[in-house]
Amino acid sequence: MPFYNSRGVIPPKRHTVFKKNKNLLFEEHISRQGFSGIYSNMYHLSMPTELIKVKKIKKIDIKKASYNHKARHLMSYSLKKTDDPVNSRTPLLFNNDIIISICNISKKMDYFYRSGHYDELMYVQYGSGTLSTNFGDLKYSKGDYIIIPKGVIYKIKISIKTKILLVESLSPIITPKKYRNQFGQLLESSPYCERDIVVPSLNKPIEESGNFSVKVRLEDGIQEYIYNHHPFDVVGWDGFYYPWIFNINNFEPIVGSIHQPPSVHQTFESNNFVICSFVSRLFDFHKDAIPSPYPHSNVDSDEFIFYSEGSFMSRSGIKKESITYHPMGIPHGPQPGKYESSIGKKSTEELAVMIDTFKPLHLTEEALKLSDKKYHLSWVKK
Repeated sequence: MPFYNSRGVIPPKRHTVFKKNKNLLFEEHISRQGFSGIYSNMYHLSMPTELIKVKKIKKIDIKKASYNHKARHLMSYSLKKTDDPVNSRTPLLFNNDIIISICNISKKMDYFYRSGHYDELMYVQYGSGTLSTNFGDLKYSKGDYIIIPKGVIYKIKISIKTKILLVESLSPIITPKKYRNQFGQLLESSPYCERDIVVPSLNKPIEESGNFSVKVRLEDGIQEYIYNHHPFDVVGWDGFYYPWIFNINNFEPIVGSIHQPPSVHQTFESNNFVICSFVSRLFDFHKDAIPSPYPHSNVDSDEFIFYSEGSFMSRSGIKKESITYHPMGIPHGPQPGKYESSIGKKSTEELAVMIDTFKPLHLTEEALKLSDKKYHLSWVKK
């Protein structure tokens, strides 16, 4: 998706006769914004439309809980639910643009999955395995951001039990425009470049007949379709549209003589939200710098932070896999003593994923069950 790629065997010219062993191959055009956005062309052994059965839709209704408007600490490390990569999803916050979930993956998928209405971003907190897709395989490990555009068919094969922070977005999740030149290349000043991005490796096409289940995520539920051939029957593809991986540890932090705003940590963008990566870095180097963030009123955004590793110098009472949620409308900032104690510190060792949304988020009942009841009082000096 970030830049042009080609895998496998493709014809010299698109939309022309292309055969394998004298058998005609079938071209599938996958595109965004009708025919005006980025796209890829795939070449199949069978028609990708050979559907033999549609099963009853399984409804999904994510409901807003009833609660007071306040800052929250969600203890996601207490979440016990485990299952396969789809059924383990526990939505915690959502709005009309985005769903944020935690997934504890312990079981394999015996079906294929396709998100029909949502682009997906998976942050791997721990674990390893392979994302097998119709574009090829991507091996994942701790710290990876896995970006899966809508329409990609996949199956996750875990090697080690995996925990994921999942973002589902109704709009594309892309590299920030401010990091790209007019041709789409990441700028010299960007905190990461194309060399840091991992793209799929295409395997030999699978030529199998039978009953193959593909579960498709729609806005209101999951629809199961049965096809008469294996969906990974692709001999080749090319284009800008495909799943990819970027590891958080390859993000090069931007620092300054005084405290920099969170926007310098931006890693991805979408409609009405951004995703940022807080990584290990040197602190500010002005002689009077205060490394701790200043108190901040979220006038136009809700702030969600998933604490992945290390010690976050502005927070108290949190640990690995904690989540803080600071809604717009009320100020937040470092807790008592953190502002002052940061003075003179030279660096930080931390990993965290921040999601800022420009529309209010709603909490689910599951989120409330994980909530620290006293977090909103943690700014009072004791």
